[in-house]
Amino acid sequence: MKISLEARLTLHLLIVIAMLLYMPVAWTQEPDTTNSTKIIKSLHGSLLEAMRGGEKLGFQGRYKLLTPAIENSHDLDFIAKTILGRQWTKLSGEQQQILISHFRELSISTYSGWFKEYNGEQFKYIEQKKMPRDYILVRSQFVRSNGDTVSFDYLLRQNKKGWRIINILADGVSDLALKRVEYRSVLKQKGFKDFIDMLKKKIELTKKN
Repeated sequence: MKISLEARLTLHLLIVIAMLLYMPVAWTQEPDTTNSTKIIKSLHGSLLEAMRGGEKLGFQGRYKLLTPAIENSHDLDFIAKTILGRQWTKLSGEQQQILISHFRELSISTYSGWFKEYNGEQFKYIEQKKMPRDYILVRSQFVRSNGDTVSFDYLLRQNKKGWRIINILADGVSDLALKRVEYRSVLKQKGFKDFIDMLKKKIELTKKN
């Protein structure tokens, strides 16, 4: 039996929100949802700019361009803590800082490696939905020059700096859930050093894409 994209998206969101229920909420003011879509549209604008720059910018140029865009649209600290769950609290303060630093670099490097050339692609805004626990889902599509589309759906939460992305679903597949399985397994079975080495290898791979 085939499951529709909408059903898969709903299932993944329910799983992710269930995961997030165990994370503390430090920002309890009534959420203002007016800027959540602006955050996504601004990110998309920066990604298209990086694509148009392409080889002229090079990897490092795209990395420099996208760094503020990623930092101003993603809650990278929250994402890293959510991925690791209870294992996060078992790390020392120094280990946590090392992990955040490498996770930040990997996140920006991944965007820099993926969005590297432009052939008329566009991002299309679809809708914004309110989700449980005051989260917001912003749905969009990446439209290729041949008309093919990839769904990019963003789950956002509000912190003291405003709305920030905490998960991305590409065609209904949760990036947070995938990393959660992989990262926790490596950290638990192989230890912190091997876990950081894994992140370093992933960073290097993004530069070769």
